[in-house]
Amino acid sequence: MKTITKKEQEKRSIMEPLIVSGNLDSLGKIGQYIMSAGKEAGLEKKASYKLRLAVDEITTNIITHGYDEAGLAGDISIQAEINEQNLTVYIEDTAIPYDPTQENTVTEETLQQALDKRPMGGLGVYLAKDSVDKFIYEHIGDRNRNILIVNRTTTE
Repeated sequence: MKTITKKEQEKRSIMEPLIVSGNLDSLGKIGQYIMSAGKEAGLEKKASYKLRLAVDEITTNIITHGYDEAGLAGDISIQAEINEQNLTVYIEDTAIPYDPTQENTVTEETLQQALDKRPMGGLGVYLAKDSVDKFIYEHIGDRNRNILIVNRTTTE
């Protein structure tokens, strides 16, 4: 595990977590939190919008598939961490385990097909993964953790 130097620690900002009920009424609050995090990180509008889209897709899946369809109820916790290089968003829930990084139903080829020929589902996960620089999933104890990372600076 990498040790964080005092200098790195000082340049890191961790926002207060947002904990909301795992239902569709919470999506507005989640969106506001993400846009606030993007603003604090100094992201361009397009990057902030893409991050919000990714978080919205993941949290909607958690609510509809992980909680509602499974007959479960629970909270969603979101926390943003900003450092010199990137903005990292942690989304945690206690819904049924689901690893979106293993979802491969939508590809560029699939997107070229007519709508009636495409398989159902998977587009939201594809959009989420395509909207951030790095997407990580972890299952720790009884919690799902989706980690979305957006670079703050370009390396062009």
